[in-house]
Amino acid sequence: MRMRAGLIFMLGLCLLSSAALSIQRFPPPQFETDYTIPSPTTPPPRSATFDIIDTAVLVAALALASWLVLKKRSRRGVFWLMIFCLLYFGFWRRGCVCPIGAIGNVSLGLFNPEYAIPWIVVAFFFLPLVFTLFFGRTFCGSVCPLGAVQDFVLLRPLAIPRWLETALRLLAWLYLSLAVLYAATASSLVICRYDPFVAFFRLGANPLLWVISISMIVIAVFVGRPYCRFLCPLGVIFRQVGRVSKHRVTITPDECIQCRLCENACPFGAIEKPTVEWPTDEHVKGRRRLVLLILLLPVLAFVGAGVGYWAHPRLAMSHPDVRLAQMLQHKDHYTEQTLPDELEAFNAAGQTAEDVYQKAEQKLGQFAVGGTIVGLWMGLIAGGSLIGQSIFWKRSGYEAHRSGCFACGRCYKACPVHRQWLNNKNQNKQESA
Repeated sequence: MRMRAGLIFMLGLCLLSSAALSIQRFPPPQFETDYTIPSPTTPPPRSATFDIIDTAVLVAALALASWLVLKKRSRRGVFWLMIFCLLYFGFWRRGCVCPIGAIGNVSLGLFNPEYAIPWIVVAFFFLPLVFTLFFGRTFCGSVCPLGAVQDFVLLRPLAIPRWLETALRLLAWLYLSLAVLYAATASSLVICRYDPFVAFFRLGANPLLWVISISMIVIAVFVGRPYCRFLCPLGVIFRQVGRVSKHRVTITPDECIQCRLCENACPFGAIEKPTVEWPTDEHVKGRRRLVLLILLLPVLAFVGAGVGYWAHPRLAMSHPDVRLAQMLQHKDHYTEQTLPDELEAFNAAGQTAEDVYQKAEQKLGQFAVGGTIVGLWMGLIAGGSLIGQSIFWKRSGYEAHRSGCFACGRCYKACPVHRQWLNNKNQNKQESA
């Protein structure tokens, strides 16, 4: 009853928030010359009506996914919902607006007051987070088209050791941190630029994106959801929100009989095993190790901050003003045939080198601060991951990992207690009919 009330509340909140919107459209200019407007490489903007429809579909999909996973406990329903969301948000909507890519737009809007974030970007970013807070990672398991692509191609999943998975997840934290840094400095929206499946969704991309897409598909055949687990910048945010979610996946609707079938059914390493009592000497070693790691945490943060500051000139090269200033300093090395496009545009615009150097110096200062913060943050994340691996929680049965479970429902079909519960439920329906 509480979960149903929560779903109704979320639906009402989303419908009310979608009422306040305004979009302004401008017709393209008419040229008297033979100039033709080039074809866009990204999906064209859609009308306000379509934005409302997209938001309504997202809300309905999130609500349905939460009901299918937590109330209905239906893997079949999750599977068909994944197909629909892949077709709609992936191929029909062409991967835009994407809640993952919205991280860049939100970061750009927070640090650049002159940039107005479209309301639909805000909605697509916050709605999955709010649903995750209430109902767990149902967006990842049923609604996200990027996750659906990886889920469908998984054929021979390999088990990834827990320590290796924790280490690889640092890549996602680094990706998220750099994406926020590049967006905050108005340098690039790297998440959208290097979307791993945009080549398939839009049926066309540059060669680099095709290489990224095909490589990710090949890896996903053997590793369950590699992008979601080790690279997705929104996924690591979902993990933290999922830790405190009000409702979450329970493998069995009753007491666990420890048959281990759910462990074999999960290809994502999201099943927690029951724990055993430690010997006294292991408790002493564990406490010593924990104290050592806590003392090591500020050292890792200091080293990370130093690395981030050291790397800031290289990171700043992503901004066009910094690149242009670098080119101006070495303009004597270029000929008319090798002159970069940036220098040609600079000469045509009639700018002064002093203005460019001043802008570049300002951006370098921003990257010096941002790079230091990113390095400090990554040091804390690395230390926190080590501390988390040294803490063990007591469990009496097999449980879905509170933050790592994708809410895909695979473990339901494997659990004999769930199957018996489902049979009893169907039998009761027949008797009542």
